[in-house]
Amino acid sequence: MNNATLHVACPSFYDELHDITTADRDFLLAAPIISTVFAGEISPAQYLAFLVQAWHHVRHTMPLLMALGARLPDRHAGLRNNVLHYLEEENGHDDWILNDIDAAGGDRHAAARSVPNVETEAKVAYAWDTIMRRNPVSFFGMVFVLEGSSAALALRGADAIQNALGLPDGAFSYLRSHGTLDQQHVKDLANILNSLGEPEDRAAVTRCAKAMYWLYGQMFRGIDRNAGQTATPGNTLETTDGS
Repeated sequence: MNNATLHVACPSFYDELHDITTADRDFLLAAPIISTVFAGEISPAQYLAFLVQAWHHVRHTMPLLMALGARLPDRHAGLRNNVLHYLEEENGHDDWILNDIDAAGGDRHAAARSVPNVETEAKVAYAWDTIMRRNPVSFFGMVFVLEGSSAALALRGADAIQNALGLPDGAFSYLRSHGTLDQQHVKDLANILNSLGEPEDRAAVTRCAKAMYWLYGQMFRGIDRNAGQTATPGNTLETTDGS
């Protein structure tokens, strides 16, 4: 049996990960706010609350990617080019969210001064812990979650929210940027995951993906709790300096 035959016969870790995380993905999709969106019943406060929490985790993406590139072991040196690609694509997304907040009638400055929900903070902390203390390759488990269910929901969600609230296109740059994911992005991620042949790497990615589905599910479930304290003009959020 030649190498080509062996390569074809090897199971796809990308497909395996999709199957392994079915229940975890279902937990995320069962978050009440998601059904609220697709029923056309979301409120302006809920959308703003979502954007504020999105900003709190997205603003860590660039630092996390830079830390990932620095901590990848030599055996994964080839993945550094992929990290550079992600850095180029993710640059400025946190500013897009602040722009969306403004366009949706919120206050970008209040959002930037606010304290994240504990669920959001836990998601960010897990991502940092994964890179700094665990196997840094695990981070691609979070990318799998982002470029899977989250991206698939983004475009449909943006359309449903816009139809319900009548907000301008400028209030949806973040969601629509993630909803226009093309097949090349999926293939790129599949190639990265399928290149991970070591069992410990695959186990680490699986653990991270399952954790991220749970943490995102909790983040979505926490949105309604503070929807009454969103970043609207004249409304003071809890701030990082205690003001």
